[in-house]
Amino acid sequence: MVKINVNLQERSYPIYVTSDFDGISKCMTALNPDGKVAVITDTNVEKFYLQPCMDILRNAGYETYSYVIKSGEENKNLDTVKDIYRFLIEAKFDRRSSLIALGGGVTGDITGFVAATFLRGINFIQMPTTLLAQADSSVGGKTGVDFDGYKNMIGAFYQPKFVYINVNTLKSLPERQLRSGMAEVVKHGVIADANFYDFIDYNVNKILGLDEDVLQHMAIVNCSIKGKVIEKDEKENGLRSILNFGHTIGHAIESESGFSLYHGECVSVGMVGAFKIAKQLGIVDEGSVEKVKETLQKIGLPVKVSGLDVREVYNKMFHDKKTRQGKLLFVLPKRIGEVVQCFIDDESLIMNTLREVITE
Repeated sequence: MVKINVNLQERSYPIYVTSDFDGISKCMTALNPDGKVAVITDTNVEKFYLQPCMDILRNAGYETYSYVIKSGEENKNLDTVKDIYRFLIEAKFDRRSSLIALGGGVTGDITGFVAATFLRGINFIQMPTTLLAQADSSVGGKTGVDFDGYKNMIGAFYQPKFVYINVNTLKSLPERQLRSGMAEVVKHGVIADANFYDFIDYNVNKILGLDEDVLQHMAIVNCSIKGKVIEKDEKENGLRSILNFGHTIGHAIESESGFSLYHGECVSVGMVGAFKIAKQLGIVDEGSVEKVKETLQKIGLPVKVSGLDVREVYNKMFHDKKTRQGKLLFVLPKRIGEVVQCFIDDESLIMNTLREVITE
């Protein structure tokens, strides 16, 4: 088991990277909770990992409950949150209690938001089982739900007490979800670490083949990159926005698709769009644009999508939380391993780029 620390003063926490669930009770003991524990998971993850985790916690002496939500982004809403509140109230959970998010990004976001708001805050633990969650959403304390078709419109910053990553849970992941999660991995290489990007590009077959050593190294570097950014800007007042590389366009595509496209697929297209904007502005060279496209295609991720209304995608981009006075904040690459942030209000530039990555 490898331990990585995210240093946020009194909100600091460890990330554990390992290959099984055997260390859960030891990590819980280090946290020293003395209240009830609820494992929140979804209908997909339940059949694989809920019972083993429940058994480990109960054998360690914890009064453990479980709650299963319906899987899918369409269930990431306030109705699901209210259902969990009712469950916790009926089970008499109190401020000493803990919630464990066992699953992907949707489960983690919902569980974290419930933990942040139930009794004004109770213990929250992330146990991500998807690559998307292990690489990105489980680290950093962003919690929340979608509202009226807008992604992550309601939420809170609320850090977990620890993150427990068992990389072998990826073996139960459908191939499309595994490939989707790779978009966030590529993102980390592009924004901060050219050597890591080259590692990803070179090891695509081993990653998709679920080589345990490669997966553990990938998880460690992913969490280290994100953790360092979080330490410098916990609540996205500046630097942390670089983690949104590919997301300004990606989130809008995701919403306009009615969430029929996976998050990582949309981010992949969004990253290509960001490279194309940077190329038009003279910030990045054509060779880097093509290199990233080739890597994404090697992974099996889309570099363009079809069947969406370009104007509607453009309009949805203005619901992004980073918009300022009608200007869109873009994270743009200078090269692989370094990005810059800039506000853009050139509608024709953005629309032309959207038409390159979206066919109606």
